[in-house]
Amino acid sequence: MITRREAVAGMFYEADPESLRRQVDALLSAVPRPTTALPRGLIVPHAGYIYSGSTAAAAYACLAGAADRIQRVALLGPAHRVYLTGMALPAADAFASPLGAVPLDRKAMEQISRLSGVCISDEAHRQEHSLEVQLPFLQRILGEFALVPIVVGHCPPRQVADVIDALWAMANTLLVVSTDLSHFHDYATANRLDSRTCEKLLAHEPDLRGDEACGAAVLNGLMASKLIQSLHISQLQRCNSGDTGGDRERVVGYGAFALH
Repeated sequence: MITRREAVAGMFYEADPESLRRQVDALLSAVPRPTTALPRGLIVPHAGYIYSGSTAAAAYACLAGAADRIQRVALLGPAHRVYLTGMALPAADAFASPLGAVPLDRKAMEQISRLSGVCISDEAHRQEHSLEVQLPFLQRILGEFALVPIVVGHCPPRQVADVIDALWAMANTLLVVSTDLSHFHDYATANRLDSRTCEKLLAHEPDLRGDEACGAAVLNGLMASKLIQSLHISQLQRCNSGDTGGDRERVVGYGAFALH
């Protein structure tokens, strides 16, 4: 079995399993548990936990008590480490975190691999953090599940939408979109830009730019999907690294959203 090993453990989150469990559980316990129905999807940030972990936890808390209803997680995030045209699935059989290995859904991945714009590339996944940092949250809140990890590069929204619609059609599947918001503006500018970006997301606007969200290609694909037209997007939390300990002269924005 081929396992994709952790690339950012000890940098973005705790590398020691017990310390990581305590870290994730503390983040989850610090946010209120939503009273709404189980979401069909989440939009979550992917920075180091000290910066964006509290925002990510606001989304993952929506999954509390739903482990028996989610068998598969379709996880899409942007490519940061390699230049990628299209979307990349890994050849691996599992993704590891310090909390253990998560099996990949090879049958679902084989179905997705036939769609336009999808390739197989372990290199696109090897150092990519946008997907990896979601695993400990998913492992603590869901326990056992199968994963379909997709790194998205330069790709037309329609191709991404076709992948999302195919995955959403599979029973007991949760969609997780990994993205941060604006990057490296001063605190006031970032708040202004991120507020507008969130408004666009809530309105299902399909024209996000990369400077508004690093996962713009995934988000625009989501907005072009068939199912999104029948769903409501709610904003759960928004902040930036200036709120969580970073320099306020050069911040990164984070948002958490649920799709119902």
